[in-house]
Amino acid sequence: MFKDFRGKNVFITGGSSGIGLATAKLLAARGANMIIFARSQERLKKAAAEIEECAVLEGQKVAFVQLDVGDGKSVPAVMEEAVGRFGAPALLLNCAGKAYPHYFEKIGYEQFDETMKTNLYGIWNTVSALVPAMKEKGGYIVNVSSMAGFVGIFGYTAYCASKFGVVGFSEALRSELKRYGIGVAVLCPPDTDTPGFAAENVTKPEETKETSKGAKLMSPDEVARQLIGGIKKGTFMIIPGFDGKLTWRLKRFLPALVDAVLNSQIKRVQQRLKSQSGEAIT
Repeated sequence: MFKDFRGKNVFITGGSSGIGLATAKLLAARGANMIIFARSQERLKKAAAEIEECAVLEGQKVAFVQLDVGDGKSVPAVMEEAVGRFGAPALLLNCAGKAYPHYFEKIGYEQFDETMKTNLYGIWNTVSALVPAMKEKGGYIVNVSSMAGFVGIFGYTAYCASKFGVVGFSEALRSELKRYGIGVAVLCPPDTDTPGFAAENVTKPEETKETSKGAKLMSPDEVARQLIGGIKKGTFMIIPGFDGKLTWRLKRFLPALVDAVLNSQIKRVQQRLKSQSGEAIT
């Protein structure tokens, strides 16, 4: 179905930056009609202009719609209007997300709630709003999780809770929507050089930085290319990069080894911090 993206409607939430924007540009260059959604009107306008520069077909549509995917009351109405204007999406990419890494005790309920609303409820909201329109012709849904969706990462309790949920939701959804000709995949990227990643480093615990120190930071463009490749192959679990694929296999078949390596790294940092401060790490 997606050997050729020309003329296909693609809806991307979180399409104004990062992986969402990079994917939108690549798909526009393949002739897809791009409709991006995000909260900031200003960033949407800028992103749409960049996407338009990648368009290759006469009459190819590029549009943007302001939307907070975590607002369950407004998503159905906004998506209904978008489908009325542009038609149902052949491809829905749920890319909106946020993270607030910190020690568990320092993540307040409001921050946890906001993370869940954006990362997990946001996907539920858009999928539930668009599936009825997609049933007629079928299509494809990609939900963005993370490597933190299959490995519990120190400092990411709220984020991991949301991203593990995305993987489970996607597995169940895949089974349910198959009869309607709607495919489902989940993208689990490693650390990616996005504005969100830069913001995370402000509150990220030292233990978290240590566990990811040896990992390669991927570019949004490279993640987007591998995402599109996974869609064309019909891959369910799309994991960009060698390190990510290796970690996924080790976590599945040798989970004790993964835990041992992570615990060793964390303990080493905590001992260093304790030595420097003379106090116990909490």
